Amino acid sequence: MTRAGVLLSLVVLVMAAAPAGAEHEVYYRYVVLGFVKDAKGGAVSGRELELIRDKTGFSYLAATDEKGFFLIIARLGDESAGEALTLRVGPAVARLTATFDPVNHRDDRGTRVDLEGAQFVERSALFRSTLVDALGTPSR
Repeated sequence: MTRAGVLLSLVVLVMAAAPAGAEHEVYYRYVVLGFVKDAKGGAVSGRELELIRDKTGFSYLAATDEKGFFLIIARLGDESAGEALTLRVGPAVARLTATFDPVNHRDDRGTRVDLEGAQFVERSALFRSTLVDALGTPSR
C-alpha cells in the first residue's frame, strides 16, 4: 500500500471512530416557547419575537400564530448551560438564563415564557407539557 493509501485509510478510520454531533439532537438545542397576550388576556397574533444569545449577539426570530403561541429553537450545546439570553417582543424585554442539566441528553431543554400585557412571566414548570401540546405526543 502506498503512503497516500495508508494516510487515506487512517483519516477514514479516525473519522469513523469520532462521534458525530448532529445539530438536530436534543443536546444542541434550547427551546423558548410561550404565549403573547394583550392586557385583557386576548391572543396577539403576528407579533414578532427575537431571542438573543447575550454572549454572541446571535439572534433567533419567530412570530406568534393565531393563538398567540410562539416557539423559538436556539442552538445551544452542553457548554451553554447558564448562558444569558434576552427575549424581545416589541419594546418589552426579558432576561433569561439557559437552565438545563448538560449531562441529560434525553429530555428537551428549554423554558416557557408568556407575555401578558407588558409583563413577562416565566413558567418553566409548564415547558414540557406545552411543548408536547405544540408538537404532539412524544415518540418515546
